[in-house]
Amino acid sequence: MPPTPQTARLMSSVGAEEETVKRTWTIIGVGDVARSFKWYQSLLGLPETSPAHDYFGQILDTDGTVLLCLHQWGAHEHPPLVSPSRSGPGNGLLLFFRVDDFDEALLRAHTLVAALAEEPHVNPNTGTKEFALCDHDGYYVMISALSAA
Repeated sequence: MPPTPQTARLMSSVGAEEETVKRTWTIIGVGDVARSFKWYQSLLGLPETSPAHDYFGQILDTDGTVLLCLHQWGAHEHPPLVSPSRSGPGNGLLLFFRVDDFDEALLRAHTLVAALAEEPHVNPNTGTKEFALCDHDGYYVMISALSAA
């Protein structure tokens, strides 16, 4: 099976002995995959597309990198994704996105929620601007500028 275009690009930029590629895919349980899919695409300023399935979708960056996976609660036998009633959505989880269009992301966020969970501020530890909001499934989402303020 040939490599994906993204993997081929990565392989061409490293030596043959370094062809291993690792990625993390954060998967969250959601009540409505299509609704959450559109919400995250809007927040991140990504082109609107549809999820591959009604029970699972991947939010992709413009280069094909998986940013977030959305999995319908109870669609499969994955123990942590059986039901949001087993524990609160997002318990112990912070969805943290670094963006290169912070001001635009803030404008988009205001169209998605009535109020932010944290108003824009400069994080004293990182020196970057950030704000937070909650999605409609209760997940806490932090948006942070890629560069220092």
